[in-house]
Amino acid sequence: MSQPTTTRWRTVDIVVAAVIAVGFGVIFWAWGLLWRAVDPAFAFFPASQAVMYGVWLVPAVLGGLIIRKPGAALFCEAVAATVSALLGSEWGGITIVQGLIQGLGAELAFAAFRYRSFRLPTALLAGALTGLGAALFDFFAWNAAYELGTYRIPYALLTVLSATVVAGAGAHALTKALAGTGVLDRFPAGRERNLV
Repeated sequence: MSQPTTTRWRTVDIVVAAVIAVGFGVIFWAWGLLWRAVDPAFAFFPASQAVMYGVWLVPAVLGGLIIRKPGAALFCEAVAATVSALLGSEWGGITIVQGLIQGLGAELAFAAFRYRSFRLPTALLAGALTGLGAALFDFFAWNAAYELGTYRIPYALLTVLSATVVAGAGAHALTKALAGTGVLDRFPAGRERNLV
């Protein structure tokens, strides 16, 4: 457990959060193209495509783990979604609203620990909650016309699972890997390598 010395954002916090967000915004746009391209591979059970969802949720958890300040998870996810929409995501401007909801899920996990715990269990919870936000949004906004038992519920469960593994564990592993290189030395995540 580590406690941020202040909740006030430094310039380096803003710059790094923006880099994470813009970088993932481009990844989101490309991931959307891949999502559509692999549709046929999931024709046997369309809801199973939700196993790919976690990639869209990584910046929320990653931003929270690196920046460790209130609002970082929400900022990174919302800006990434905005960049994706500006690049022409097939889902349009509604992805901005979706990014806010997803970022809020991860933000709630970090807030639950008062921005003092950034270990794997917290990252997993952040991933699960951002996945829950995504699943709930999709449940009502995108998947309302689909069958409840054969599509909507399995899709929601797989979204949360994917988010927990890819965004939660994945962002934790990525933070640890980045800290090991020294690029995060200006952040607690880099100075507390053994606690990441």
